[in-house]
Amino acid sequence: MISMTGYGYCEEETEKLYLSVEIKSVNNRYLDIQINLPPFLNPLEPRLREFISSRVRRGRVEVYIRLRELEEDLKVHLDQSVAAEYAEILRRLAEQTGITEPLRLDHLLGMEGILKSTRSRDLERYWEAVRPLLSRAFEDFSGTRSREGEATKEDILKNIDSIREALSGVEVLKDDLESYFTETVRGKFQEVVGDQVEESRVLTEIASLMVKYSINEELVRLKGHLKSFSSIAESEDAVGKKLDFLAQEIHREINTIGSKSVQYDISSGVVSMKDALENIREQLRNVE
Repeated sequence: MISMTGYGYCEEETEKLYLSVEIKSVNNRYLDIQINLPPFLNPLEPRLREFISSRVRRGRVEVYIRLRELEEDLKVHLDQSVAAEYAEILRRLAEQTGITEPLRLDHLLGMEGILKSTRSRDLERYWEAVRPLLSRAFEDFSGTRSREGEATKEDILKNIDSIREALSGVEVLKDDLESYFTETVRGKFQEVVGDQVEESRVLTEIASLMVKYSINEELVRLKGHLKSFSSIAESEDAVGKKLDFLAQEIHREINTIGSKSVQYDISSGVVSMKDALENIREQLRNVE
């Protein structure tokens, strides 16, 4: 069992780059991947999404990549035609205003467009730097999800055992239903007609009540669901959706048993089962 909540972080610094990768997730009904990158790394987003989606089934996963160049590959170009144009305009301006100061280099350096710089952005070089850190951060991330998942599984299975315990008590009590109906029906007939009770009518009424309030089928199905639940919970795959479906089926059977209950002790057992199941459903919200 794997939790949808996790966190992983890794960073590295070389002579040329500082790079960090952070991965965190919270529960979500579907897989929702959020990638946060420096703008010049945006073309790497599809690769990052593919990396995450091939390893995570459900949850909101946020990936943060931070990169800082410590030694940039910067190239500066001189636009000679722009520089010549600026120089000519400045000479003409000096002539028209009567300024005799000679034209200097610092007059031109502040002008826009004379010096142009370009940075070398080799995406493959960046990806080769990001990929190993991404893998290491994901290992850390997976470890936290697995550890939390194990703790969640332990708590869920304890609640499954609580349902089984309450179910065993209900099974014992349901065997007393026939005697309970027999006593109740005979008492009602005697109140109405006294000792002149037709045995066949009594037996017919008892049989009708046994059919109406029998919970044998529900108990059998409920035990089967609990067995399947425990088996699936031990899997290392993404089992959240399957377990959520089984929890709905378990809830349906418990509700039916409660609706058929005519004995206080059975109703009490149903309340105990519902309480344990509610704890399970709360935990399942965070299971992948």
